[in-house]
Parts: sequence; structure tokens; C-alpha cells
Amino acid sequence: MAQGRIIHIELDEATILWRNADIEQERRIAIFDLIEDNTFKPLRAWEAGHQGPFRLKLAVDDGRLILNIADEGEQLLETLILGLGRFRRPIREYFAICDSYYQAIRKATAAEIETIDMARRGVHNEAAELLLERLDGKVETDFATARRLFTLICVLHIRG
Repeated sequence: MAQGRIIHIELDEATILWRNADIEQERRIAIFDLIEDNTFKPLRAWEAGHQGPFRLKLAVDDGRLILNIADEGEQLLETLILGLGRFRRPIREYFAICDSYYQAIRKATAAEIETIDMARRGVHNEAAELLLERLDGKVETDFATARRLFTLICVLHIRG
């Protein structure tokens, strides 16, 4: 059933200033996993009779996350704008721990990698909860979808 789900996701390429192979892999995995399994019900569009599937374009502009939500035929249904101020710390922490993780993969012991990965998952989970809170009343979604969306929000913040 394609209702209440995202079938296509796009990141604003103008927003992405820099990326490396590790980040590109994270982006690919997050998009693949998101398309395979997600719950996404934009409430205003839903109440107006648009029950999906949806196309989503993410961008960051002037410290705000822009979510352009369109129908299957690419007709824009609504634009959500979320302030990203509360995400600054989680994004910074996520980048720092991911950097440690990527370095550890190349030279650390399995136990060290596991410890860093547990911390990375913890930061990721907290950020997903924050995103769920920020989307409350705007988009009905699940935790797994919020986690993957947070990964993509981070990709949009990479400055090199």
C-alpha cells in the first residue's frame, strides 16, 4: 500500500556543499532504507484528501529545514518549515562521533568500534526523538523514519 508513505526523496543539491565517500554512503543507505520502509502522513495534505504516496524534497535555508511535500505526480501539496536551532547540538555531536567512528573502522579494535557505534546510535536516537517532537501536529511518522530523516538533515549540513 502506497498511502501514507514516501516513494521518492531528494536532497537540495545546492544545499550540500561538500561530502566524502563515508557521508555519501550514509546518504545512499538512508535514502534506500527510507524508501523501502517508512511512515509519512503530512496532516494538512492528508486532511485535504491527499493520502499518498508522497515525494519529499529536503533543503536547508537560513537555519531552517524546508520540507517540500508533493504528490506522486510532483504537484506541490505543502511546504513545512522547521527551525533547526534545537538540532545544532545533536548535529554537531553526530558529526563528531561519526568522524570518530569512521576513523575507528580503519584502525581500532572491534570493542572500540562497538563502543563508538553505541554512542553514535544514542545520539542518533535522541535526535530522532527531537525530530518526532518537532513534526508533531504536522506530520505523523514513526521512529525509524525520523532516524533516517535525521541522517539526511545531517548530510545537508556538511560544510567540509
